[in-house]
Amino acid sequence: MSRLSIIVPVLNEAAYLEATLQHLQGLQPSPLEVIVVDGGSIDDSLEIARKYANQIIQCPKGRAQQMNRGVEAARGDWICFVHADTWVPSDLATWIDKTLQNPRVAGGAFVSLMTGKRTRWFTSFHNYIKTYYAPMVYRPYHCLFKGLRLLFGDQVIFCRRQDFVQVGGFCPKDLVMEEANLCLRLNRLGSLKQVHRVVRSSDRRVAHWGECRANFIYFGMALAWALRVPQSRLSKFYKDIR
Repeated sequence: MSRLSIIVPVLNEAAYLEATLQHLQGLQPSPLEVIVVDGGSIDDSLEIARKYANQIIQCPKGRAQQMNRGVEAARGDWICFVHADTWVPSDLATWIDKTLQNPRVAGGAFVSLMTGKRTRWFTSFHNYIKTYYAPMVYRPYHCLFKGLRLLFGDQVIFCRRQDFVQVGGFCPKDLVMEEANLCLRLNRLGSLKQVHRVVRSSDRRVAHWGECRANFIYFGMALAWALRVPQSRLSKFYKDIR
């Protein structure tokens, strides 16, 4: 029996959610459960979720607290967070199981390829190397000797449920960069791995902002976070585009 619970945080994601949940239906082996956590959608997201999800949870919006609620309801030993506009490979569960069988590994994620009308190769490459260079700049000792990687939501982050609970999960007050803060805490328990298997994410932000502006925002967000700029100010640079 699969040990994997997949948690999908949702807020007005009707345009992408059905394709994402259909992909999850085709995983081999199948996950133990797919949990959709809705933050107050006013579109058809809930109706779509009812067709595919094992559980639907409703709570106040905020991706960090939505994902925490999903973990509270999860029954699996492994947990995985999939964004509503991200499509995963059919062998997702196998790679997660293989990675977490190593007791020295506290969590991991995949390589995100941003796609839409075209593939955003430059942005995808920047996001790939940022997983390595950001912790090298921010915490070089932990990067070199503790296996710290800064993983982001569109990379499909996974970890053990007990480790997630032990480090306190996502901080509910985090409006952005919640995954990076989780990585810092998980790294106390073990290394973090970027699995060399591709997941595909929507390029909607890049398409909306333009590629140069998008990469400037991504870099600036990471730098501001490293300098401990307050969440209230960080969130102003990462507005909802739906």
